[in-house]
Amino acid sequence: QALLEESGGGLVQAGGSLRLSCAASGTIQSINDMGWYRQAPGKQRELVASITSGSMANYADSVKGRFTISRDNAKNTVYLQMNNLRPEDTAVYYCYAGVYSGTYYYTPWGQGTQVTVSS
Repeated sequence: QALLEESGGGLVQAGGSLRLSCAASGTIQSINDMGWYRQAPGKQRELVASITSGSMANYADSVKGRFTISRDNAKNTVYLQMNNLRPEDTAVYYCYAGVYSGTYYYTPWGQGTQVTVSS
């Protein structure tokens, strides 16, 4: 099984920036899509951004123009650069990866990293 380890969350003032990282390790032959979801208190988990193995990106309307997703296939790592952060971006951010082990497909998730944006 693959494990996803996230880093980069924290507390930042509105207008500031943070960069999240998520590295996959373990039984991995290849990774298809990777991405980030977030969940704010009392709200449903929502997709923030995703990226294919060919680096085609997709974004939620609420983050377009402010967030950039990227990946390093050699390192099995996905990044989320978050600029011009707003208080409504406050949430726990979770990464995921569509992994092929060589015999089966599965989707591991990271443990979540807290992002707090103060006004």
